[in-house]
Amino acid sequence: MTDLQETDPGEASARAVTLIESLPWLKRFRDQIVVVKYGGNAMVSEELQDAFAADIAYLRYVGVKPVVVHGGGPQISSMLDRLAIPSEFKGGYRVTSTEAISVVRMVLTGQINPQLVSKINAHGPVATGLSGEDAGLFGGRRRGVVIEGVEHDLGRVGDVVEVDPQPVLDQIEAGRIPVVSSIAPDLDNPGHSLNVNADAAASALAVALGAAKLVVLTDVAGLYADWPNRDSLVSHLTSGELREMLPRLESGMIPKMAACLEAVEGGVETAAIIDGRVPHSVLVEIFTSKGIGTEVVLG
Repeated sequence: MTDLQETDPGEASARAVTLIESLPWLKRFRDQIVVVKYGGNAMVSEELQDAFAADIAYLRYVGVKPVVVHGGGPQISSMLDRLAIPSEFKGGYRVTSTEAISVVRMVLTGQINPQLVSKINAHGPVATGLSGEDAGLFGGRRRGVVIEGVEHDLGRVGDVVEVDPQPVLDQIEAGRIPVVSSIAPDLDNPGHSLNVNADAAASALAVALGAAKLVVLTDVAGLYADWPNRDSLVSHLTSGELREMLPRLESGMIPKMAACLEAVEGGVETAAIIDGRVPHSVLVEIFTSKGIGTEVVLG
């Protein structure tokens, strides 16, 4: 009882208020699947990695069923630089050569995935690593990108066109947190892999799982209606409003907002992009009435 007696009553009361504020959201999301796309700066800062891992473990221990899908843009770029393999982006997508795809696989499945699983498991043995190539989880097809009306080839880059959620559902059923790397087998070229956009992969998986919510971590505070005007941050919008805005957005933001749009149009109740540079932003988004970032709902 010593710790309780030494706690300032005002501080204890403030903590209680915070906990009680989370009650409606705990009730709403208990036993529900929440898909979280992890990436950007939250991935490269040790402090933010630890905070993210704690958030995901917290969700699991309060009865939510989190599923993590991760990319690895910064780490892939770093490894390609070290190996003197050129990096190029077109329309927000990484051009991926045959040489580069082996690096992408190595970084995603061999480096980032086990590292994140390990950090979550520091809070208890609950996380398990999966690749989009495991047990037919993802199936991909190559895609290009249209820039100013002209189609550009992206190499070994694809869209997730098929999802078999059973490998993930099996892990959830066993009480585990699936951590999925965003790589997919090429359905048209057996034995070959495709680099798939992690935002789109998370969205497709959220739809296939019937998730209650999709949360996408970004390196900005949310969606700006008039970037770079900081006062134009949009906290809430409908799918119809987003569809109208999409062509005018910055190229790097388009895949993230398109993922949110596809999720809510595919039956996910809400999708949100949040600032991954803020420690514990996942908990703030899910368990407070104000949330953080930009939320999209069907409408």
